[in-house]
Amino acid sequence: MVKIDLPDFPWDSLAEDTKLAKAHPGGIVDLSVGTPVDPVPGVVRAALTGPAADVPGYPTTHGPDSLREAIAGAMARRFGVTVDPVAVVPTIGLKETVAWLPTMLGAGAGDTVVIPELAYPTYEVGARLAGADFVRSDSTIALGPRRVALVWLNSPSNPTGRVLPAEHMRKVVEWARERGAVVASDECYLSLAPTEQRAVSVLHPDVCGGSHEGLLALHSMSKTSNMAGYRASFVTGDPALVASLLELRKHIGMMVPRPVQAALAAATSDDAHVTAQAEIYVRRRATLRAAVEAAGMRVDHSEAGLYLWATAGEDSRLTVHRLAKQGVLVAPGEFYGPAGTQHVRVALTASDERIAAAAERLPAA
Repeated sequence: MVKIDLPDFPWDSLAEDTKLAKAHPGGIVDLSVGTPVDPVPGVVRAALTGPAADVPGYPTTHGPDSLREAIAGAMARRFGVTVDPVAVVPTIGLKETVAWLPTMLGAGAGDTVVIPELAYPTYEVGARLAGADFVRSDSTIALGPRRVALVWLNSPSNPTGRVLPAEHMRKVVEWARERGAVVASDECYLSLAPTEQRAVSVLHPDVCGGSHEGLLALHSMSKTSNMAGYRASFVTGDPALVASLLELRKHIGMMVPRPVQAALAAATSDDAHVTAQAEIYVRRRATLRAAVEAAGMRVDHSEAGLYLWATAGEDSRLTVHRLAKQGVLVAPGEFYGPAGTQHVRVALTASDERIAAAAERLPAA
């Protein structure tokens, strides 16, 4: 049996603090995982149980034209990006795509995958699965002469909520193109960025110069449409790269169930629910940020997305434990890289009632 060297699953290490938080008289407020809690939009539920629910045959890996046209329309309306519907592939949740993308792109021994200095753990896992090396870096200058196969961007960021300026992203794209590397941009929080933050897709002309060569944008409905349970996402960008991914996915049977394809089409065709959900998170962010700062913690970045990136100037595990005593569970920053050892990630994904409960408890922590 081939053994792949993978890190322990980070959230398993929160078992004791989870138990402690659950023992609080008012119950736990779980802000440790970014899992949606608000209702799935009605238009999405209707599509899931509509005609597509009575299709007995296999779905196509590429999905119907109507799905890909809906996705292309959403990219244009929401982000000012023009993509050919042919260059769109529905995927089975974004985590699966992130984990397998280096392998699917042919990265392996001797190749380097560049991930953000503070990053969602699956970026590292994907490099390890491919047998490639990985480097944590937000600067291309620090990479030297390495043979880079893939560069990950994530804006707005998980865990920090940082929004990358278009100019920075453009420099990364130019650097990667000079070296024949692919740039993959995880944009699952892009719809949760306030207009004034000017968060942009890697496929936007201000970043890519009008060419999608060597670029992939990854999008998910989990956060913006509360569809984490549906595992509905997609990849688009460079037509040649997308075609290659599609062919591979056909061979290994990685196809999104037909009812979920219909739900994905509905979610990308309706912008009203996305706007409403984004406004909910703006309110929750304001409530939690005020409470976190009142508790003596500093909040860094955290402009957009689903998280506050906060520090009490101590080891993050101490902060986690102190907050757990008040029934509030957060994630230690070390989950996202060595640079996060004095920060905690505070998710906005709890009901208004639970967010209010956390805000009441935090100053006491």
